[in-house]
Amino acid sequence: MEENNRILPLEIADEMKKSYMDYAMSVIAGRALPDVRDGLKPVHRRILYSMNELNLTPDKPYRKSARIVGDVLGKYHPHGDSAVYLAMVRMAQDFSTRGLLVDGHGNFGSVDGDSPAAMRYTEARMSKLSLELLRDIEKETVDFIPNFDESLKEPAVLPSRFPNLLVNGSNGIAVGMATSIPPHNLAEVIDATVHLIDNEECTVEDLMQFVQGPDFPTSAIIMGKENIANAYRTGRGKVKVRARAYIEELPKNKQQIVVTEIPYQVNKAKLVEKIADLVKEKKVEGISDLRDESNRNGMRIVIELKRDVNANIVLNNLYKHSQMEETISIIMLALVDGQPRVLNLKQILYYYVKHQKDVVTRRTKFELNKAEARAHILEGLRIALDNIDAVIKLIRSSKTTQEAKAGLMERFGLSEIQSQAILDMRLQRLTGLERDKIEAEYEELIKKINRLKEILANERLLLNVIKDEMLIIKKNYADERRTEIRHAEGEIDVRDLIEEEEIAITLTHFGYIKRVPADTYKSQNRGGRGISALTTREEDFVKHLVTTTTHSKLLFFTNKGRVFKLNAYEIPEGKRQSKGTAIINLLQLAPNEKIATLIAINENDENQYLLLATKNGIVKKTKREEFKNINKSGLIAIGLREDDELIGVKLTDANKEVLLITKDGMSIRFDENDIRPMGRTAMGVKGITLGADDKVVSMSLTDEGTEVLVVSENGFGKRTDIEEYRTQIRAGKGIKTYNIAAKTGKLVGAEMVTEEDEIMIINSDGVLIRLRVNEISLFGRVTSGVKLMKTNDEVNVVSIAKINIEEE
Repeated sequence: MEENNRILPLEIADEMKKSYMDYAMSVIAGRALPDVRDGLKPVHRRILYSMNELNLTPDKPYRKSARIVGDVLGKYHPHGDSAVYLAMVRMAQDFSTRGLLVDGHGNFGSVDGDSPAAMRYTEARMSKLSLELLRDIEKETVDFIPNFDESLKEPAVLPSRFPNLLVNGSNGIAVGMATSIPPHNLAEVIDATVHLIDNEECTVEDLMQFVQGPDFPTSAIIMGKENIANAYRTGRGKVKVRARAYIEELPKNKQQIVVTEIPYQVNKAKLVEKIADLVKEKKVEGISDLRDESNRNGMRIVIELKRDVNANIVLNNLYKHSQMEETISIIMLALVDGQPRVLNLKQILYYYVKHQKDVVTRRTKFELNKAEARAHILEGLRIALDNIDAVIKLIRSSKTTQEAKAGLMERFGLSEIQSQAILDMRLQRLTGLERDKIEAEYEELIKKINRLKEILANERLLLNVIKDEMLIIKKNYADERRTEIRHAEGEIDVRDLIEEEEIAITLTHFGYIKRVPADTYKSQNRGGRGISALTTREEDFVKHLVTTTTHSKLLFFTNKGRVFKLNAYEIPEGKRQSKGTAIINLLQLAPNEKIATLIAINENDENQYLLLATKNGIVKKTKREEFKNINKSGLIAIGLREDDELIGVKLTDANKEVLLITKDGMSIRFDENDIRPMGRTAMGVKGITLGADDKVVSMSLTDEGTEVLVVSENGFGKRTDIEEYRTQIRAGKGIKTYNIAAKTGKLVGAEMVTEEDEIMIINSDGVLIRLRVNEISLFGRVTSGVKLMKTNDEVNVVSIAKINIEEE
């Protein structure tokens, strides 16, 4: 039973715990995480060091990848060959690495996820930039440690003369922790480092003036600056990266979306496949064709759309459901003195600068030692040249080298090294020219020694050296930022980025909406033909027109009594002749639901109430707050009875008088206080008692002007002083406002106006005429007025809208 003494009883739980901890620590410290100083994991460091040892500098020919991988495996990295090869391949892929560290020759894979050719086919060498990671390594600037079998030495870290951890980023999954540092722009990172060197007390915010955000090799667009700022402050965060896409117009009313840049590390082929699946599963509607037209000139994915589909909505759906928008998580975890730590932007740069101080100090000491050793020899040579005859005599009379050396040391007080140098000196050194050379070299050396000593004695000088050398790297290697950074919606007010300007928004009978600058339509004289406002589809015509500014919000009220909200700048801009965008692309309307009216609301508006009127003469007043939070699917604005529709909405302060005008030329004026405020979903109260088949066509507030302007369907109109309309009690029959005759037709609209106003009159052909109100004659209440716009049998007036001239 002798051998049983060698068996130790162990708890399996303890053994698992110990072994797993050892394994975890080994993965954390020796495999998966980058060092904060050079930003490299061991495998990358070993590849670059090995290529340097093989002398594969950018000016030498390429060497087979298999040769390089074999070297790394055999000397420094005893793991799988594919691990080493793939790590090397990544450093050579321009879509994976922002600052290429390996210059590859052959098939190194593609953004479509194709794997690289086998290492026996491809070749590689170092890139110019990687030389900067290794620069001065031969000057004892970094510690060397034994390799895995202790037969060789390898560097524990590279001198890394630029902040590679941020420039190239790093991704790694260790045990219980992971790192995910995105790549950055070399120039920005160097500028931030220089700023930190000059201002040690600076904050992360100060550094963010230089480092705007990640800069991916695949370009694309980062949405949101706040997320980046959080990541830089805390070391953890997320950024949304969007593909760059734009919409191209095609003939026959069609559009296509063209994608030219995709988010970092997204596989293009899989992305196209995923979009095809979304179309198949009907998750994204409106796509008729999809193809990848990428070639050597760049990426181009074309998504063709069906007719009359709103490209923006399709695009937003693609962002939502596919990798055209990716969230990239940022975890700035790196090894600091062998310990994993999550660092903020300033800490990463602080440890980098600390490393550079160490590197430059060690390099300076190394150069100083070398210079002093050489100066020592030159001092000996100078003594010898000054006493050359005596020296020659002494050497000639010595029997052995040993004796000559001892004689020189004794006679001239030289050291052994100096004596040896004199014995090794060639006779040509005795010529006058050579003697001058020695003098010049000695003087240079003394200057150099003094400079090096100054650097070692003064930290400011040392930091200036680091700074100057880094700025040279920036000058040689920096390129333009590729990734655009945009504000996310809601993060800053997009209104701040949009110039406030006067606009007119038109909405047609069939629901096409567009915005144009307000001065597109010039004033014309009364009775003119008007100018065509837009080329609409057959029988379509402009129904609503509001003049407002790009900074206002628009509330859309539908005939079914619902309300939607959009920002004015979200309405796509159109030309005067263009049809506009179908409103159903912007609002989620039900079938048969039409926009009854739209009103513009400015934030600083004093009016606190909305007044609503229906075609059956019902009125309702509701607080404006109740319409504050309108979601995408709209809100109920008024409860409607059978066969009633909402026709008008006004903003009011609750102290005005209301004027309702009907199709058959009746009108009623009553105090708004006759209507008590009600909730959003309430039905309202009676405003006017209508005759058979009569309908309300307009609701106005009396303070909007001093005269009532009415227009009939055959283009007749007039102004009447508001004084002719006495205030009555709500819900009465009202009084006559217009004399309807066969030639005039029924009323289509009415507005409260003043002399200064201008109005737009729109006919069923989509022709607009813009008139100054002061050109329209004043008549009494029961008259028919004059012809304002020419009409004929097929064409009649459909709507009028007031333009407020002061706003222009």
